[in-house]
Amino acid sequence: MTEQIEIQRKKLIYRSLHRGTKEMDCLLGKFAESEVPSMDENELNAYDTLMQENDPDLYYWITGQQEIPEEKRTEMLERVIDYHKI
Repeated sequence: MTEQIEIQRKKLIYRSLHRGTKEMDCLLGKFAESEVPSMDENELNAYDTLMQENDPDLYYWITGQQEIPEEKRTEMLERVIDYHKI
């Protein structure tokens, strides 16, 4: 099980760094490199679900340029947003 979690972590970090737009590579890549290594299985699954959102929506939500629809507001998205407020 631990090996599977480590593989999932590596995949999520890679996908975060290679989103397709430089802005999202930077925003999600920095978050993933910092936070994913310490995430438990539930957090990894929540982050994986967040990664399914498209780049423009995530970018606007993380940067505060658009309000987050209530059905898309999750603890993981809030964690990413909080990470970038520093």
